[in-house]
Amino acid sequence: MKPIPQTEAELLQRANQIAGCSFAELAEEANMDVPQDLKRDKGWVGQLLEWHLGAPAGSKPQQDFSDLGIELKSIPVSYSGKPLETTFVCVAPLTGVHGLTWETSHVRNKLSRVLWIPVEGEREIPLAERHVGTPLLWSPNDEEEILLKNDWEELMEMIVFGQFDQISARHGVALHLRPKAANSKALTEAYNINGKPIKTLPRGFYLRTQFTAQILQNAFNSLLNEE
Repeated sequence: MKPIPQTEAELLQRANQIAGCSFAELAEEANMDVPQDLKRDKGWVGQLLEWHLGAPAGSKPQQDFSDLGIELKSIPVSYSGKPLETTFVCVAPLTGVHGLTWETSHVRNKLSRVLWIPVEGEREIPLAERHVGTPLLWSPNDEEEILLKNDWEELMEMIVFGQFDQISARHGVALHLRPKAANSKALTEAYNINGKPIKTLPRGFYLRTQFTAQILQNAFNSLLNEE
């Protein structure tokens, strides 16, 4: 792994250095094998980027670059630059949730400063031949923060009241909640609508593609304005 970057500028410089590189080139330098596909290696792209950017490995409550307060997120995009999938933020707490606030939440902490790295994601492109795009450092503006906060509060209220069977993909404009488990037997503790302990699937917070598409579009527009 490359050394941990000491400043935001150093991190962004590294991200710019790998922009335009193929996964094959980056994997060779990192002495990593390129899998045939990502079906069994969902985290491979993230691990490859972490190696090159010097991020301490592991999914933790704090950011990937905790000393800098920056979270790393790769984002697979289509030929037209649109996100192809929702973006995982963090696991949702299902117990001990009374008294939690947006201001102290893991979601807000993770999204306070994000280094977005677009990567080619069209399935017809062999993994080794996919390329890394131009990085983007982002923090939510006031409008985005309000959207995220409102979604988080609505979803957490449903968790507090044990309304798991009522939470669907419809809830949330920017942020939504869905099961996160490798299989349907991986259950975790929670409380139902009557306050009784139950076992349910772990849930994760995800950013919707239309929200991340807008982030990328805004960044692209600002680059055009600078030119």
